[in-house]
Formats: sequence, structure tokens, C-alpha cells
Amino acid sequence: VQLQASGGGLVTPGGSLRLSCTASTTDFDYRKRAWYRQGAGKQRELVATISRDGPKKYADSVKDRFTILRSSNWRSVFLQMDALTPEDTGVYYCNAGGSWSGGVYSPGDFWGQGTLVTVSS
Repeated sequence: VQLQASGGGLVTPGGSLRLSCTASTTDFDYRKRAWYRQGAGKQRELVATISRDGPKKYADSVKDRFTILRSSNWRSVFLQMDALTPEDTGVYYCNAGGSWSGGVYSPGDFWGQGTLVTVSS
């Protein structure tokens, strides 16, 4: 399966963006999808996860500002980002096939190509 991420761009602080991640097929059985991000000079960090049966989890840094959503057929996952700050700047990657274990999320093998989000005045 291939993942196509889109929706990044330049936004002013306090603004909003909606990222999309669409899989090339619905014929896959990955039960979890996730968004990661990587700022300049920083390690890639987990932003949010969503399970096929519904549960969602967020990094503390984005809780109450970002919302992870899914399409009904599980082909697309979205990241609605509100109240953006310059600290949210980075390349955002979608991922499929990961899992939670002991409170730690391990990414799956499938990554989108990344979409750049820049928050600046």
C-alpha cells in the first residue's frame, strides 16, 4: 500500500490547516494509522494516532488543538490542526500499520512522503 500525504503549506500563527493521507487501496488490514512530524534539527515525533475501531491518542503538545479523523472506508486519515504556533512547523508524515505496546507507539512500515507545514507571520 502507498500513502499520499497532502495539505501542508504556509499559515500564520493562530491559523488552521487540514492534512490528508490517502492510501492507494482499501485492501489492507492495518488497524492503526498515525501522523508524525519532524522539525528542523529535531527528531521525528508522534503527533496523533487513530485506530480503525475509533480510539484516538494525541501528543501532549497538540492535545485540544489537533484532531485526527478518518474516512468511513478507512482509506483516508486527516489531521485537523487549529491554533497553530511556530513550534508546529515541520514536515508531517503519515504512517500505517503501527502498534501500541507498554504505552509506546511503534510506527508501521508504510510512510507517506511528508508534507511541509510552516507557521510564520
